Amino acid sequence: MSATTADILKCFALPGSVVSAAPYGNGHINDTYRVVCCEGGRESRFILQKINRNVFHRPEEVMENITGILGFITSKIEASGGDPQREALSLIPAREGKPFVTDEQGECWRIYRFIDRTVCYENAGDEEIFRRSAMAFGRFQKLLANYPAEKLHVTIPDFHNTPARFRQFWNAVLEDAAHRRKEVEEEISFLAEKEALSRKLERAHREGILPIRVTHNDTKLNNILFDACSGKALCVLDLDTVMPGFSVTDFGDAIRFGASTAAEDEPDLGKVHFDRHLYRVYREGFLEGCGGSLLEGEEALLFEGAKVITYEQALRFLADYLAGDVYYKISRPDHNLLRARTQIRLLQEMLECDPLQ
Repeated sequence: MSATTADILKCFALPGSVVSAAPYGNGHINDTYRVVCCEGGRESRFILQKINRNVFHRPEEVMENITGILGFITSKIEASGGDPQREALSLIPAREGKPFVTDEQGECWRIYRFIDRTVCYENAGDEEIFRRSAMAFGRFQKLLANYPAEKLHVTIPDFHNTPARFRQFWNAVLEDAAHRRKEVEEEISFLAEKEALSRKLERAHREGILPIRVTHNDTKLNNILFDACSGKALCVLDLDTVMPGFSVTDFGDAIRFGASTAAEDEPDLGKVHFDRHLYRVYREGFLEGCGGSLLEGEEALLFEGAKVITYEQALRFLADYLAGDVYYKISRPDHNLLRARTQIRLLQEMLECDPLQ
């Protein structure tokens, strides 16, 4: 345990003495440690994290968002007779009272209570886990349905602003910084032809069909904790990207991952398909979790959300490939191109079907 980490831990109101602090998990953004404390012979565990300032330029705003929604969620869970210690993240306060500590280098640190007897999945494995994950993110919407989304800070500007993503993509096409445009003209043409998709959700919002809500913005399966005994989806994790947004984009991002028959970087496009059955499974679970909190227009736009977010991600992958792979980590020279092509393949199949038929 480094001296820096040890000094940080002393700033928090942890029970007893710190036994250990070791790197934990496989997250790609923040530095994460599992901390074990002992008091009176009884051990308790916590999660210490340093927020990545390269991604989140104003970490204090991230923490203000998280503190606000956790307080709101906790009160809702308590009112319904639930267990907020297991169904929501719990921040450990610093000794001076704040929910985080800022060190001399300006780094922002926080500690969550570790939720015991839980599991986290990278892949669904079976459709029941997928359905339960949908219920969890739907319940997240329900719990925060009355939260004033306008009070949230925008921690990553234009994160799901699809028109802005299209402009960034087209700038990358015109600049052709890595001199790769000639090999991807077919993909560029397809995405340019579908440019109207980028404006679909914004138009629905202007027309009053799609309200601004609290959105998670990273609705992957591994951002949910499941009870190790019952298998119930307990708690939504990774709240750093919580911002104002559209419910249908949270839904759509989960579909983009979970209703694909192949990995995001699958080289063989013959293996990449949009699974309509898994789409229906997730939709059913999501709406059940929402518990009627969505408007009729939002429900009608769920599939549009899936198409728009898949399109947006194709734009981002191909733009990064054209720029010379400056944003996404790659393990092979054509990695971002493979990612873009899988998203295009999924989108093509989405555009050709009605998943509810």
